[in-house]
Amino acid sequence: MATAERVTVTLRADLLEQIDRVERNRSRFIAQAVEHELDRRRREAFLDSVAAPHPESVELADAPLGDWVSDLPADEEHVDRTGGTAVRWVEGKGWLTEP
Repeated sequence: MATAERVTVTLRADLLEQIDRVERNRSRFIAQAVEHELDRRRREAFLDSVAAPHPESVELADAPLGDWVSDLPADEEHVDRTGGTAVRWVEGKGWLTEP
């Protein structure tokens, strides 16, 4: 759990009255409202970035998969191919174990 810090915030009296009508714990209410607003802004920033992606992202997305894969490092030394279970995708049946 994150540590709590005391802050001083100035709010209009009528706003405090409205908070007090719906919540006994002002600090909890304000903390939840701030978290909600931060989440909303993060979502908004994400949607803005999707709507107007960086030009290099667009180039990467438009590149053929083979071009993209060819730039990746070889993983042979990082992957144990003897471990795990071999599976394959079968349309209408899902993932099936290889014989």
